[in-house]
Amino acid sequence: MKLSEGIRKHGFKRWYERELLSGHAHLVLAFLSAIGLMAAFEGFFTFHSLADKLMDVASIALCGLAGVWALRRYLYLLAHAEHIAHQAECPGCGSYARFVLVGADSHGLQVRCRQCERVWPISE
Repeated sequence: MKLSEGIRKHGFKRWYERELLSGHAHLVLAFLSAIGLMAAFEGFFTFHSLADKLMDVASIALCGLAGVWALRRYLYLLAHAEHIAHQAECPGCGSYARFVLVGADSHGLQVRCRQCERVWPISE
């Protein structure tokens, strides 16, 4: 979901919570992939038949790729959410996350403070 759609549909605070929850779900997936990776390595050194070793190599590759993808996605989601959150404070009155989405373009969002009506950009 795009940033503008998420904020328009859920509001900034809920969008931010959803981004953090999604990011932490990816962290859990990375952790489970690390456990699977360790189990696959243990199986690789335990079994002696070629079919079992090939299955373990495939498991190692799958768990490794899934873990790297999940960790990269976790870091991206957290960094993106924090980048947007640092811009969510009104430069006029200092209220945090109390804005209305005015417009969106390719460079970011235009938001208006609910308290002082000041408009400022939030870059993606």
